[in-house]
Amino acid sequence: MRISVPATSANLGPGFDCLGLAVSLKNQVVIRPSKFHSVSLKGEGANNPALKDNNMFISIFNDFYHNLSNKKRFFRFEFFNEIPLSRGLGSSSAVIVSAIASAYAIEGIELERDKLLNLALAYESHPDNITPAVMGGFNVATVQDNEVKYINKHMPRSLKAVIVVPNRPISTQLSRKTLPFKYSKEDTVFNISHSSLLTAAFMSENWEMLKYASQDMVHQKYRMKHMPELFDVQKTALKNGALMSTLSGSGSTLFSIAYNQEANKLEQALKAKFPHFRVFTLDFDNQGVKIEI
Repeated sequence: MRISVPATSANLGPGFDCLGLAVSLKNQVVIRPSKFHSVSLKGEGANNPALKDNNMFISIFNDFYHNLSNKKRFFRFEFFNEIPLSRGLGSSSAVIVSAIASAYAIEGIELERDKLLNLALAYESHPDNITPAVMGGFNVATVQDNEVKYINKHMPRSLKAVIVVPNRPISTQLSRKTLPFKYSKEDTVFNISHSSLLTAAFMSENWEMLKYASQDMVHQKYRMKHMPELFDVQKTALKNGALMSTLSGSGSTLFSIAYNQEANKLEQALKAKFPHFRVFTLDFDNQGVKIEI
């Protein structure tokens, strides 16, 4: 069995903990019957032995598999990771979603995506990453009565994602600690209005509105202070064709959207100015989690 889950970019500026979308960078896991437990890891994290020994995927998979089956079986897990670790691209959400979905698939139990999403919520309380990981596309999501309530929209082929991955992470735990304990009414209203406008822009495909709607007063400026060059990355992106440019999740990745015809120019401008960072262009992913048996 092969399972793949896309990378995600969450928050999207003002949509703190509620807006997110999926891009075509994927983590894949191949699971095979085996006479004994074994693990192989290629791609991102392959040089980190701790990821094999303390593997979150296997821990979650085993929890669900043992609850679903009375059998004692061994598997070989082959991980092919494209999603950078600890860079704000949803690598943890990809692990959670793929582990749960594969446990059900191996037992031949149909698992609806809505149920998968709510099972994943127990491991990731913020729905802005797990929802696009499961559903693909652009998503507006919130949690009510321990269930994810969401609206999903496919992203068009006329747009590309341009990603800048710095050479070091920003700790999610540390970055959350730097956020203010209280916000002014003005900043709160600013973000409510801009996240509403950003959602409307995505749903109506009014892409020219993204630059205005994606502004934020709640989290980006506080988090980006841990890596001040990100302000320059964002400014450079907006000057070179980006329709919007926002911190991806809690960082340190910067995520931008551009029209197809502008994406290469934007990528080259960012590569020229920030040669020590990884810069690449991606399509958007509208499939979400995918299982092949």
